[in-house]
Formats: sequence, structure tokens, C-alpha cells
Amino acid sequence: MNSSCDENISDRRFLDAALRLARKHQGLTGTNPSVACVIVADLDIGQVIVGSAVTARGGRPHAEPPALEEAGELARGATAYVTLEPCAHHGKTPPCAQTLIDAGVKRVVTAIMDPDNRVNGRGHAMLLEAGVEVTEMDGGEAANRVIQGYLKARSGILPFVTLKLAMDPNGIIGCSKTGNLKISCKESMQQTHLARARHDAILVGRGTAMADDPMLTCRLPGMHHRSPVRVVLDSKCQLTDAYLLVSTAPDVPTWIFGSPTPPESWEAMVAKYRIQHIPAEIDDGHVALPEMFEDLAARGIQSVMVEGGAKLADSLLKDDLVDEIIVHVGGKPELPVEKDEAVRATFTPENPPEGFEIVQTLKFGHDVSLRMRKRVE
Repeated sequence: MNSSCDENISDRRFLDAALRLARKHQGLTGTNPSVACVIVADLDIGQVIVGSAVTARGGRPHAEPPALEEAGELARGATAYVTLEPCAHHGKTPPCAQTLIDAGVKRVVTAIMDPDNRVNGRGHAMLLEAGVEVTEMDGGEAANRVIQGYLKARSGILPFVTLKLAMDPNGIIGCSKTGNLKISCKESMQQTHLARARHDAILVGRGTAMADDPMLTCRLPGMHHRSPVRVVLDSKCQLTDAYLLVSTAPDVPTWIFGSPTPPESWEAMVAKYRIQHIPAEIDDGHVALPEMFEDLAARGIQSVMVEGGAKLADSLLKDDLVDEIIVHVGGKPELPVEKDEAVRATFTPENPPEGFEIVQTLKFGHDVSLRMRKRVE
């Protein structure tokens, strides 16, 4: 097996193309990862992509079979660039590693090993045993980000949690008197909608649901169908159909974690709007967060984007439940009239929470977007 030191410009170019394609169905493939496969043949005119596919919505079929079908006979002797090690286990269909072998590909280049116990090197071994050359490249952060929920699910029992906040340079995120503030510019808001589309679920507390009355959907043109499951923490079951998260629930899947013994009238109300009430473990009057995330994982949720307020963010960080933080720092933020009305996060853009570091800085319109990750010890 070739090591990463054997990488060449051509391999990197086609693998990067496959990684970009894999993001197309991120958040749409259920408990399966969104994987892309690009088939490249050496033709008289040079290297040409003759087939490509991404894991279908819902998780089936995997990327390799449709990519090979598109390539047809041109797959024989070609190179397959796959963003995740091809599966090696039998299900209702043959393993993707065997499908690549049967198609006659000469070489397979992968971005990351599959940590699934049913695979984890077996896919590569199957290919090598059949005489297929395997190059395992380091897909780096790009490969991990596409399937971060899947990777987290395979290493534990909790989903991958992204905490998203908008704040001014001093950490102000809201106003105690008026509630929500206009901090993010249009471009930052569009990025937030795109991030929603790439997660399985989006989470807020009852306070945010009532104060801001958000819809929490993906409203980019042509991407309305990409809205994730909306999850609300409502320990006392107080959310009513006066709020958009309830009244729009027939159109967007909505789950509420609340008291195991809610009032009958409230149960009838959420049933009317086809909301799923999930009885939660209540700790000191609040939904117990670790157990709540375990329940989400048990329901197939592998990635969660949190858009709650300062209290929920602080609780998640204290319980060590956050994997990534995205902060949009307003370039021209609206601020409270009185300083004592400011609602602040427990950290500022220049001083990330303990254990986190800034790994990416982007500019959207007037705003700066920071992505923070836990430090690797």
C-alpha cells in the first residue's frame, strides 16, 4: 500500500474534487456517511473523469456502484477516488470493495480509513488481495469535516455537536430587554443556513424559541428541502402554537424534549401539529443534556447544530458536549442601548473557551467567521 509520501498533484486534484462532491449530500444520508466516488480513466486526451456519484439520500446506494455504472467499460483499468475506505461487509448488496474489483479498476485512492468495525482496513485488504493498487492519502480536515458526525458516532454514543453563535467583538450576543439583536450581515446569515443544511438536527432551548420565534429552517434558494430536524428543549412543556416552531411543524420535522408527564392539553396540541414529544430526563428543572444527546444518537442523529442562547451554550461547554464552535463576529452589529442590558457569551472572539483554538478565519460581508475546535493534546 502506498503511503501519503507518494501523493502526487494529480491524485490530490481528483481526491479534492471527490471531497467537494461528498459535501453535496452531507446531512441527507441518515446513519451512513456522505461519500463520493470519482472514476478517472487515462484516455488519449489525458486523464478524464468518466463516472462520479455521491451516497444517495437516505444512505443507499453507496457512491461506488452508480459511479461505476456511469463509467461503464471505461472503469476497467481506471483509478477510483473514494473519500472513505470502500465497505467490506455484505448487506443487501455486495461490498463496495468487491464492486470495484468486479469492475476491473486498476487503482483505488482513498481519503480516510473507515472506523466501522466491519470495515476498518478490510476494504483496503480486499482490494489488495485482488491485485488492485491502493493508495491511502491523508484527506486531512476536509475529509473529516464531511463525515464528522459519522466518525463521532463510530467512536462513541453521542452526536457531533456544533455550537453556533453571533456576537460583537466583546462577546455581546443579545439584549435582555429586546431579546435578539441584528448582529450578522446577510452573507453570514446565508452561511448559517448552509450550515443548517449540513447537519442532521438543529437545537434550541425554550427561551430562544419564545424570545426570537425562529423558524430554524434552511431558506437558501432551492434548498428548502434540506432543513434539518428541529429540536427544542422544553422541560416544562410551555411552547404553544403561537410560535413558529410549533405552527410550521407539519412541514418540518420537529421534536420537543420535555417533561415525561405533560398536561393532556399540551400533548393534544403537539399531536395536532405532528410534533414528536420525547420524554426527557429532568435535572434540577432542566433537560439533562448528556442523556438528551444520547437519545438523539439513538434516533439516528449524528450531527447537531446548536443555535441557543448564552445559558444553553454555557451549559454545553461546562458539560464538555461541544466539538466545534462557529462564531460570526458582527462587523456592524446592533448593540443594546444600555450596557447593563447586554447579554454576553462566556467567551469572546479573541478568548475562546478553555480547550478550544481557532482553526479557521473567514470573511463574509462585514463579518468575520471563526471556527474553533478542541485542541488535540
